Amino acid sequence: MDETENPPNPDTRELQELLKAAEASARAAGDLTLDHFGGILATERKGDGTPVTAADRAAELLIRKTIAERFPGHGILGEEFGESNPGARIRWIVDPIDGTRSFMRGVPLYGVLIGIEIDQAPAVGVAHFPALGETVSAARGLGCNWNGRPARVSGTETLAEAAVLTTDLRFAVDPAHDSGFSKLVGLAALARTWGDCYGHALVATGRADVMVDPVLSPWDAAPLLTIVTEAGGRFTDVTGRATVHGGSGVSTNGTLHDEVLTSLAGAG
Repeated sequence: MDETENPPNPDTRELQELLKAAEASARAAGDLTLDHFGGILATERKGDGTPVTAADRAAELLIRKTIAERFPGHGILGEEFGESNPGARIRWIVDPIDGTRSFMRGVPLYGVLIGIEIDQAPAVGVAHFPALGETVSAARGLGCNWNGRPARVSGTETLAEAAVLTTDLRFAVDPAHDSGFSKLVGLAALARTWGDCYGHALVATGRADVMVDPVLSPWDAAPLLTIVTEAGGRFTDVTGRATVHGGSGVSTNGTLHDEVLTSLAGAG
Protein backbone atom coordinates (compact mmCIF):
# COMPACT_ATOMS: atom_id res chain seq x y z
CA MET A 1 0.00 0.00 0.00
CA ASP A 2 1.28 3.45 -0.97
CA GLU A 3 0.04 5.66 1.83
CA THR A 4 0.57 8.90 -0.12
CA GLU A 5 -1.58 7.86 -3.08
CA ASN A 6 -4.90 9.76 -3.01
CA PRO A 7 -5.34 9.72 0.78
CA PRO A 8 -8.47 11.27 2.31
CA ASN A 9 -8.17 15.01 2.81
CA PRO A 10 -8.74 15.90 6.48
CA ASP A 11 -10.05 19.32 7.42
CA THR A 12 -7.23 21.86 7.86
CA ARG A 13 -8.49 22.88 11.28
CA GLU A 14 -8.50 19.25 12.40
CA LEU A 15 -4.92 18.80 11.19
CA GLN A 16 -3.78 21.98 12.93
CA GLU A 17 -5.39 20.89 16.19
CA LEU A 18 -3.83 17.44 16.02
CA LEU A 19 -0.41 18.84 15.11
CA LYS A 20 -0.47 21.27 18.03
CA ALA A 21 -1.56 18.53 20.42
CA ALA A 22 1.10 16.11 19.16
CA GLU A 23 3.85 18.72 19.50
CA ALA A 24 2.78 19.53 23.06
CA SER A 25 2.59 15.84 23.99
CA ALA A 26 6.03 15.12 22.54
CA ARG A 27 7.60 18.04 24.39
CA ALA A 28 5.99 17.05 27.69
CA ALA A 29 7.22 13.48 27.29
CA GLY A 30 10.63 14.79 26.28
CA ASP A 31 10.87 16.86 29.45
CA LEU A 32 10.14 13.72 31.43
CA THR A 33 12.92 11.80 29.66
CA LEU A 34 15.43 14.52 30.53
CA ASP A 35 14.88 13.76 34.21
CA HIS A 36 16.49 10.37 33.50
CA PHE A 37 19.07 11.45 30.93
CA GLY A 38 22.79 12.00 31.25
CA GLY A 39 24.42 8.78 32.38
CA ILE A 40 24.40 5.02 32.01
CA LEU A 41 20.91 3.76 32.88
CA ALA A 42 19.62 0.42 34.08
CA THR A 43 17.62 -1.40 31.44
CA GLU A 44 15.46 -4.46 30.98
CA ARG A 45 15.15 -6.68 27.93
CA LYS A 46 11.82 -6.97 26.15
CA GLY A 47 10.62 -10.13 24.46
CA ASP A 48 12.29 -9.14 21.20
CA GLY A 49 15.63 -8.60 22.94
CA THR A 50 15.61 -4.81 22.66
CA PRO A 51 16.27 -2.67 25.75
CA VAL A 52 13.70 -0.63 27.64
CA THR A 53 14.10 1.82 30.52
CA ALA A 54 11.72 3.19 33.11
CA ALA A 55 11.79 6.44 31.15
CA ASP A 56 10.44 4.74 28.00
CA ARG A 57 7.44 3.44 29.90
CA ALA A 58 6.78 6.63 31.85
CA ALA A 59 6.98 8.80 28.72
CA GLU A 60 4.53 6.61 26.81
CA LEU A 61 2.10 6.55 29.73
CA LEU A 62 2.20 10.34 29.86
CA ILE A 63 1.42 10.62 26.14
CA ARG A 64 -1.35 8.04 26.41
CA LYS A 65 -2.92 9.89 29.35
CA THR A 66 -2.89 13.16 27.43
CA ILE A 67 -4.49 11.61 24.35
CA ALA A 68 -7.14 9.76 26.36
CA GLU A 69 -8.15 12.90 28.21
CA ARG A 70 -8.37 15.15 25.15
CA PHE A 71 -9.33 12.68 22.40
CA PRO A 72 -11.04 9.71 24.11
CA GLY A 73 -12.30 8.27 20.82
CA HIS A 74 -8.87 8.05 19.20
CA GLY A 75 -6.82 4.89 18.90
CA ILE A 76 -3.27 4.54 20.16
CA LEU A 77 -0.48 2.18 19.10
CA GLY A 78 2.62 2.44 21.29
CA GLU A 79 5.89 0.58 21.38
CA GLU A 80 5.69 -0.22 25.09
CA PHE A 81 1.97 -0.80 25.74
CA GLY A 82 0.48 -1.98 22.47
CA GLU A 83 -2.80 -0.90 20.90
CA SER A 84 -5.94 0.59 22.37
CA ASN A 85 -9.25 1.37 20.66
CA PRO A 86 -8.37 -0.47 17.43
CA GLY A 87 -10.33 0.55 14.36
CA ALA A 88 -10.65 4.20 15.36
CA ARG A 89 -10.69 6.70 12.49
CA ILE A 90 -7.76 8.57 14.05
CA ARG A 91 -4.83 6.57 15.43
CA TRP A 92 -1.79 7.92 17.26
CA ILE A 93 1.41 5.86 16.86
CA VAL A 94 3.92 6.53 19.62
CA ASP A 95 7.58 5.76 20.23
CA PRO A 96 8.36 7.41 23.58
CA ILE A 97 12.13 7.09 23.11
CA ASP A 98 13.43 6.24 19.66
CA GLY A 99 17.09 5.42 20.09
CA THR A 100 16.89 3.86 23.55
CA ARG A 101 20.44 2.54 23.23
CA SER A 102 21.68 6.09 22.67
CA PHE A 103 19.50 7.46 25.46
CA MET A 104 20.63 4.94 28.04
CA ARG A 105 24.28 5.85 27.35
CA GLY A 106 23.75 9.59 27.62
CA VAL A 107 24.00 10.24 23.87
CA PRO A 108 21.66 13.12 22.87
CA LEU A 109 20.47 11.85 19.46
CA TYR A 110 17.33 10.11 20.77
CA GLY A 111 13.84 11.37 20.00
CA VAL A 112 10.19 11.25 21.02
CA LEU A 113 8.15 10.21 17.97
CA ILE A 114 4.44 10.72 17.39
CA GLY A 115 2.68 9.93 14.13
CA ILE A 116 -1.05 10.31 13.55
CA GLU A 117 -3.01 8.38 10.94
CA ILE A 118 -6.42 9.54 9.74
CA ASP A 119 -8.45 6.94 7.89
CA GLN A 120 -5.33 4.73 7.84
CA ALA A 121 -3.17 7.32 6.05
CA PRO A 122 -0.30 9.27 7.68
CA ALA A 123 -1.44 12.83 8.40
CA VAL A 124 0.70 14.30 11.21
CA GLY A 125 4.29 13.68 12.27
CA VAL A 126 6.35 15.00 15.17
CA ALA A 127 9.97 14.15 16.02
CA HIS A 128 11.15 15.91 19.18
CA PHE A 129 14.76 15.74 20.36
CA PRO A 130 14.72 16.76 24.04
CA ALA A 131 18.46 16.81 24.69
CA LEU A 132 19.09 18.89 21.56
CA GLY A 133 16.15 21.27 21.92
CA GLU A 134 14.94 20.46 18.40
CA THR A 135 11.47 19.67 17.09
CA VAL A 136 10.68 18.73 13.50
CA SER A 137 6.97 18.47 12.75
CA ALA A 138 4.57 18.40 9.83
CA ALA A 139 0.98 17.87 8.79
CA ARG A 140 -0.30 16.80 5.41
CA GLY A 141 -0.51 19.79 3.09
CA LEU A 142 0.67 22.22 5.78
CA GLY A 143 4.43 21.91 5.29
CA CYS A 144 7.23 20.91 7.62
CA ASN A 145 8.76 23.02 10.38
CA TRP A 146 12.00 22.84 12.33
CA ASN A 147 11.76 24.71 15.62
CA GLY A 148 9.01 26.86 14.12
CA ARG A 149 10.83 27.67 10.87
CA PRO A 150 10.02 26.12 7.48
CA ALA A 151 12.13 23.04 6.83
CA ARG A 152 13.25 21.91 3.39
CA VAL A 153 15.38 19.08 2.10
CA SER A 154 18.71 19.73 0.42
CA GLY A 155 19.25 20.55 -3.23
CA THR A 156 22.01 17.96 -3.60
CA GLU A 157 21.82 16.50 -7.10
CA THR A 158 24.30 13.63 -7.10
CA LEU A 159 25.35 10.88 -4.72
CA ALA A 160 28.93 12.02 -5.24
CA GLU A 161 27.99 15.15 -3.26
CA ALA A 162 25.68 13.43 -0.76
CA ALA A 163 25.83 12.69 2.95
CA VAL A 164 24.46 9.17 3.49
CA LEU A 165 23.43 8.03 6.96
CA THR A 166 22.34 4.81 8.63
CA THR A 167 21.57 3.81 12.20
CA ASP A 168 23.88 0.89 12.87
CA LEU A 169 26.57 -0.64 10.71
CA ARG A 170 25.53 -4.08 11.91
CA PHE A 171 22.16 -3.54 10.25
CA ALA A 172 23.71 -2.23 7.10
CA VAL A 173 26.06 -5.19 6.68
CA ASP A 174 23.35 -7.77 7.22
CA PRO A 175 23.66 -10.25 4.31
CA ALA A 176 20.31 -9.08 2.93
CA HIS A 177 21.59 -5.51 2.58
CA ASP A 178 25.38 -5.74 2.49
CA SER A 179 26.23 -5.40 -1.19
CA GLY A 180 23.63 -2.73 -1.91
CA PHE A 181 24.51 -0.58 1.06
CA SER A 182 28.22 -0.94 0.40
CA LYS A 183 27.63 0.24 -3.15
CA LEU A 184 25.64 3.24 -1.91
CA VAL A 185 28.36 4.21 0.57
CA GLY A 186 30.99 3.89 -2.16
CA LEU A 187 29.11 6.40 -4.30
CA ALA A 188 28.56 8.95 -1.52
CA ALA A 189 30.69 11.90 -0.46
CA LEU A 190 30.14 11.17 3.24
CA ALA A 191 28.85 8.19 5.21
CA ARG A 192 27.96 8.47 8.89
CA THR A 193 25.90 6.72 11.58
CA TRP A 194 23.94 9.74 12.85
CA GLY A 195 21.09 7.37 13.09
CA ASP A 196 17.74 6.41 14.53
CA CYS A 197 15.11 9.08 13.94
CA TYR A 198 17.67 11.90 14.04
CA GLY A 199 19.06 10.81 10.68
CA HIS A 200 15.66 11.23 9.05
CA ALA A 201 15.28 14.64 10.70
CA LEU A 202 18.64 15.65 9.27
CA VAL A 203 17.36 14.78 5.79
CA ALA A 204 14.11 16.71 6.31
CA THR A 205 16.03 19.80 7.41
CA GLY A 206 18.56 19.68 4.57
CA ARG A 207 21.57 18.77 6.71
CA ALA A 208 21.92 15.29 5.19
CA ASP A 209 20.71 13.85 1.91
CA VAL A 210 19.99 10.15 2.49
CA MET A 211 19.04 8.08 5.55
CA VAL A 212 18.70 4.30 5.32
CA ASP A 213 17.05 2.16 8.00
CA PRO A 214 16.86 -1.50 6.91
CA VAL A 215 14.77 -2.34 10.02
CA LEU A 216 11.92 -0.09 11.21
CA SER A 217 8.83 -0.84 13.27
CA PRO A 218 5.66 1.21 12.64
CA TRP A 219 6.30 3.36 15.73
CA ASP A 220 9.81 4.10 14.45
CA ALA A 221 8.51 5.20 11.06
CA ALA A 222 5.10 6.69 11.90
CA PRO A 223 5.95 10.42 11.71
CA LEU A 224 8.66 10.16 9.08
CA LEU A 225 6.65 9.88 5.88
CA THR A 226 4.70 13.05 6.68
CA ILE A 227 7.76 14.96 7.88
CA VAL A 228 10.03 14.11 4.95
CA THR A 229 7.32 14.45 2.30
CA GLU A 230 6.18 17.83 3.58
CA ALA A 231 9.81 18.98 3.58
CA GLY A 232 9.96 18.21 -0.15
CA GLY A 233 11.65 14.81 0.03
CA ARG A 234 10.62 11.19 -0.22
CA PHE A 235 10.19 8.46 2.36
CA THR A 236 9.63 4.84 1.33
CA ASP A 237 10.56 1.36 2.41
CA VAL A 238 13.55 -0.22 0.68
CA THR A 239 11.29 -1.55 -2.09
CA GLY A 240 10.00 1.93 -2.92
CA ARG A 241 6.58 1.81 -1.27
CA ALA A 242 5.55 5.06 0.44
CA THR A 243 4.45 3.45 3.69
CA VAL A 244 5.28 3.51 7.40
CA HIS A 245 4.36 -0.17 7.67
CA GLY A 246 6.98 -1.63 5.32
CA GLY A 247 9.49 -2.74 7.95
CA SER A 248 12.23 -0.46 6.63
CA GLY A 249 12.72 3.19 5.77
CA VAL A 250 14.64 5.32 3.28
CA SER A 251 14.51 9.12 3.48
CA THR A 252 16.05 11.26 0.76
CA ASN A 253 15.83 14.75 -0.67
CA GLY A 254 13.70 13.25 -3.46
CA THR A 255 16.15 13.96 -6.28
CA LEU A 256 18.37 11.07 -5.19
CA HIS A 257 15.67 8.61 -4.20
CA ASP A 258 15.45 6.38 -7.25
CA GLU A 259 19.23 6.14 -7.50
CA VAL A 260 19.45 5.25 -3.80
CA LEU A 261 16.87 2.47 -4.16
CA THR A 262 18.66 1.13 -7.23
CA SER A 263 21.96 1.06 -5.35
CA LEU A 264 20.39 -0.64 -2.31
CA ALA A 265 18.97 -3.31 -4.57
CA GLY A 266 22.48 -3.96 -5.89
CA ALA A 267 21.36 -3.00 -9.39
CA GLY A 268 22.56 -0.43 -11.86
